Amino acid sequence: MEQKGLHVAVVGATGAVGQQMIQTLEKRNFPIAKLSLLSSERSAGKKVMFKGEEIEVQAAKPESFEGVHIALFSAGGTVSKQLAPEAVKRGAIVVDNTSAFRMDENVPLVVPEVNEADLHWHNGIIANPNCSTIQMVVALEPIRQALGLKRVIVSTYQAVSGAGAQAVEELKTQTAQMLNGQKVTPEILPVKSDRKHYPIAFNAIPQIDKFQDNGFTFEEMKMINETKKIMHMPELEVAATCVRIPVMTGHSESVYIEIEKEGVGVDELKSLLKEAPGVVLQDDPSEQLYPMPLYATGENDVFVGRIRKDLNRDTAFHLWIVSDNLLKGAAWNSVQIAESLLKLGLVKA
Repeated sequence: MEQKGLHVAVVGATGAVGQQMIQTLEKRNFPIAKLSLLSSERSAGKKVMFKGEEIEVQAAKPESFEGVHIALFSAGGTVSKQLAPEAVKRGAIVVDNTSAFRMDENVPLVVPEVNEADLHWHNGIIANPNCSTIQMVVALEPIRQALGLKRVIVSTYQAVSGAGAQAVEELKTQTAQMLNGQKVTPEILPVKSDRKHYPIAFNAIPQIDKFQDNGFTFEEMKMINETKKIMHMPELEVAATCVRIPVMTGHSESVYIEIEKEGVGVDELKSLLKEAPGVVLQDDPSEQLYPMPLYATGENDVFVGRIRKDLNRDTAFHLWIVSDNLLKGAAWNSVQIAESLLKLGLVKA
């Protein structure tokens, strides 16, 4: 395609993920001829910097997508359901960062390192997976390809930024209040709309999103169902426990896997991960080297360490996986999908 560039729209431009999308587009020097920044009526009129220029945020309406080639959505599922079809109707390809379309059988759910080829069958909307799912499948895909995969059991340690800007502010406020011996009145977590809230400062909350009838939370079911869809493995055994912890940014995961191939050692897994796209191996117990969310913040990659063989089962291993939930877990994966669309010739100016 010509390098004159594309007309790109970012929906939810003033939110945490929207801001990261804009910064990522700039850092990657994505070929943009025009950038439209869209938001709710409440945020319209704000100014956002892009490549040294101020761009005014506009209220998102169906007609906002006239002439748009790619629309990156991160403004909540309700907005996506309303406006994504309108954008497609006007010729745009939508990359949606909400759960609105993820399990729709007509919508590809894409992590470029894992299933980039699924982009070929999109019908205008492409779903960006859940942040905790993305980092896990990036790390597990090279293992699955080489050694097979039978079972995954994951426990997550998720940052408060995954619950939005208000949750981050609540963590800051509560931390100061507790350190000063003041009363804490939680209002956001575990789920803002629920009747009961708990402090996140100095705490761990084993609930992310609403509980389902089966006892798992919606976040846990997202990880279970999305992993199977992305890997094209409906038969894969997956279980998840998702926990919110008082960390600003960066999700961590303790992952137990069972592979198909027997007689595999830790070194073979390390070798696979060392060569895997989007993965950084940080695993040296003698030097106390392992991934941590504080050091993953601001990085696009998925960091893997603490790889060890299970003590009871020859085909089982344990891994520790960390990534910036606002970048690889959201903004970077969305921009990466846009880059893949260009590379595959699926979008043209």
